[in-house]
Amino acid sequence: MTKYNINLLVSEADEKLKAVGIDAGKAEAEIILCDLLDVERLELYLNGPSLLDDNIVKSYYEIIEKRLTRYPLQYILGSAWFYGRKFLVDENVMVPCPETELLLESVLRTARLSKSSPVRLLDIGTGSGVVSASSKLENPELDVTASDISTEALKVAQSNARQFGVEENIKWIQSDLFDNIDPNSRFDIIASNPPYIADDTYDTLPPEVKADPTLSLLGGNKGMEIIERLLKQAPDFLNRPGTLIFEIGYDQAEIIFDLVDNNSSYSKCMLLKDLANIDRIVICKTA
Repeated sequence: MTKYNINLLVSEADEKLKAVGIDAGKAEAEIILCDLLDVERLELYLNGPSLLDDNIVKSYYEIIEKRLTRYPLQYILGSAWFYGRKFLVDENVMVPCPETELLLESVLRTARLSKSSPVRLLDIGTGSGVVSASSKLENPELDVTASDISTEALKVAQSNARQFGVEENIKWIQSDLFDNIDPNSRFDIIASNPPYIADDTYDTLPPEVKADPTLSLLGGNKGMEIIERLLKQAPDFLNRPGTLIFEIGYDQAEIIFDLVDNNSSYSKCMLLKDLANIDRIVICKTA
C-alpha cells in the first residue's frame, strides 16, 4: 500500500486553492482530510499517514477539484461547524457563518437575564437550525419555536435537531416571518438572521456566497425589505419586556436606528460589532 505524506498532500492542495482565490487553502485541505478520516487536526498529523489509503486519497483529490470551482466546501462535505458542533447543511440552507455565533450568544445572554419562566424564544428564518438547536442545547429550559418560509430548510433544521436529540423539544412552523405564527403567541426573545443583501449587489458577491439560497440572501432594495417587516411586526409577538435580536449588513445600522427611533414599540436599541469590527447584531427592547 502506498505511504502518503500528509504535509505534501496539504501543501499541494493549498497551492492550487490559493491560485483560484481561496486564501485559507491549507486550513481547508486539513478540514477535508480530517472529515474523511474522522479525526481531529492533531491526530491528522500524528496518525494520518497510517490511516490513509488509496480510496481516501482519491476522494480527497475529488473534493479538492470540486472546491477549485469555488463551490462551498460545506456543501461538498455536507456539514459545517457552529458553536463547537457539526451541523448538516445542503443547498437548501445558508452555510452558517461564525458571525452568527454572536447572534446565538446574544440570545443566550438575554435569556439568562430574563425573569420569565420559561423563557420563550422564536427563531425566525431558522435555516439549518443552528440557532434554535444550539439555544436548546445550551439552555434546555428554553421554550424554543423555529420557523422558516422554506419547507426544505425546515427538514434540514429538524434533521440537525434530531441528531442532537432535541427535535421533539422544539416547535416547528413553516411561515413567512409571522404569517403562520399564532397571533395570540407571545415570546420573550425573537431572533433572526434575515436576508439583508441588496438585490442590486448580488452580482458582486463571492461565488461561495452566491451558492447560498437566494431566498436566504436577498432583502430587496438596500437589503431592508425583510428587516423592515421584522421590525414592524415583531412587537405584536413580544412580551413586555421583550427583545428582538437580529443580524444586519455592514452598512444598515443607521437606517435601522432611524426606523427604531420612529417606532414607539421599542424603548431602546443597541448595536454589537463582530470580531472584524463590522456592525453585525441589533438588539431592540420593547417598550
